[in-house]
Amino acid sequence: MKKSLTESIDISVKFNEADPLGIVWHGHYIRYFEDGREDFGIKHGLSYLDVFNQGFVTPIISIQCDYKRPLKYGDRLIIKSTFFHCDAAKIKFTYNIFNAQTLEQVANGSSIQVFLNKNTMTLQLTNPLFFEEWKNKLDLI
Repeated sequence: MKKSLTESIDISVKFNEADPLGIVWHGHYIRYFEDGREDFGIKHGLSYLDVFNQGFVTPIISIQCDYKRPLKYGDRLIIKSTFFHCDAAKIKFTYNIFNAQTLEQVANGSSIQVFLNKNTMTLQLTNPLFFEEWKNKLDLI
């Protein structure tokens, strides 16, 4: 029985993500987390559209980022996104970002999302059935 599942994606720092000194602006690291989360969801059938089509949206209620080393324009980065099982009706991820050339860790962090009914925007207090089935299918419970 697994309690976590990790996926990696490799991307390049884009010109518009860097400041005039060529250093990536700190706010883009949160977007890199989202890039990793979106890639994870697409690979494992838990994309934003998959969730939406089940009648839910999953806003982030908490996000945290620790910066270790700067990225610069032209760098390639590896984003490792790890889903962690949680009994509550939440989606928990941790993230580790590495410079793909040096393999040095440049940032890490975490996020928590909750389920809201897409029509009423009310909080789902228990895990939606499709989410429980998804976790069972991947042996994450």
